[in-house]
Amino acid sequence: MRVSPGDGRGCGQNGILCKITVMPDLLKKLTILADAAKYDASCASSAAPKRHSLDQLGIGSTTSMGICHSYAPDGRCISLLKILLSNWCQYDCLYCVNRVSSDVPRARFSVQEVVDLTLDFYRRNLIEGLFLSSGIFRSPDHTMEQLVEVARQLREVHHFRGYIHLKTIPDASEDLLARAGLHADRLSINIELPTAQALLQLAPEKTAAGIERSMARIKTRLDAQPPAHRGRSNKARSMVGAPAAVPKPPRFAPAGQSTQMVVGADTSDDRSILQTSVSLYRRHRLKRVYYSAFSPIPHASPRLPARAAPLMREHRLYQADWLMRFYGFDEQELVTPGGMLSLTMDPKLTWALAHPEAFPVDINRAARETLLRVPGLGSTSVQRLLAARRVRSLRRADVQRLGTEAARVLCFVCLPDHLPNPQALSAWLEKRFGNPDQAAHAAAGAAGSTTFGQGRPHGLRGNVAAPMSQPDLFSTEPA
Repeated sequence: MRVSPGDGRGCGQNGILCKITVMPDLLKKLTILADAAKYDASCASSAAPKRHSLDQLGIGSTTSMGICHSYAPDGRCISLLKILLSNWCQYDCLYCVNRVSSDVPRARFSVQEVVDLTLDFYRRNLIEGLFLSSGIFRSPDHTMEQLVEVARQLREVHHFRGYIHLKTIPDASEDLLARAGLHADRLSINIELPTAQALLQLAPEKTAAGIERSMARIKTRLDAQPPAHRGRSNKARSMVGAPAAVPKPPRFAPAGQSTQMVVGADTSDDRSILQTSVSLYRRHRLKRVYYSAFSPIPHASPRLPARAAPLMREHRLYQADWLMRFYGFDEQELVTPGGMLSLTMDPKLTWALAHPEAFPVDINRAARETLLRVPGLGSTSVQRLLAARRVRSLRRADVQRLGTEAARVLCFVCLPDHLPNPQALSAWLEKRFGNPDQAAHAAAGAAGSTTFGQGRPHGLRGNVAAPMSQPDLFSTEPA
């Protein structure tokens, strides 16, 4: 492959063809397989160990900036070359644009082409890592072996130290999964749909049992490795007569495993989706569950919806997911009686308006779990308030210094110089949502309560969510 720097002033399709010129055949493959990979949302890179090549003994890093940016929760920026090894697939999943019955243009990279592309894109500062998935061709084991070989060559032959995310193949052998985890920072396998029944109807070649079996094998490997080494060892590194130091074995998938499910391709409600997510988090030590709103594909089956799922529904699921993992909410608390999340208001505000008996919250006395349930307060704001109230009693001016969310917070808390009232809440809702009727309806529960804004301040202790780690990429802290 020949690559030339170009002038750096333009970007091609998907933002990955900047400053690069490739041979026509390879460019065609890249265009097809980069576009085919856009439907996979699970490419976050948080929790990857920080590696660099400042010693000039390798290439790549997980800490530098590129031009195709995805941000981890700790602020690090990871730019990923996101492609499929092949969009040929022997399965006929009805919701997938690359299914065997689809008439989309087909292409396939060789292992060496992916390795060369990754290195060449990195050298031009276009990427900091690789996200590699594939359609299933020939057999699951053959496809998985090709993916593993790409990662192996990058790590062992070219000493690439950037981030690598491999999408594992359902029903691939346990040995291949083990080898994949030695080279990749993160492994993932798509659960595809929220229920086993939906999977049977829309992706009959796949089984929920087979997918979860692969997840369980990865979890077993993750559980078997020793805890990450913390701090410097005081052990002598070199001493006359001492035995040679034994190198530490490579960590298995240090950024853990994740999954993705399609939202809106079947009739599952948000309650079912969140229940499936909670189950996967608890049983398989997942770092993230990603949600991908269904979008219609060409020549679709009549069993699929004719319209795309609302992107706001996907967004609300991410918010609810975050609240379950880090804010102590239960999935049953967040959905409406009909089993869906509100598309108008975020889940935290919806819950607060439905539970006026939990408010107002006394900021100077409430526990951390209670403060985390106050609309407008994120985990960082709560930590600041807890630290400040150790020194003195907090007042209205202290909350106003929190910034733009202060008006929302003041509707749900009490302070020595402040008590909320339903009229203030109604005014804030009208200003926020621009619909007086909707605002009045939303605030009706609070206005009709004898405890909201005038009873004795109290709080509500939430449940502690299962231990977990935007979005890894793409999400913001819900407030």
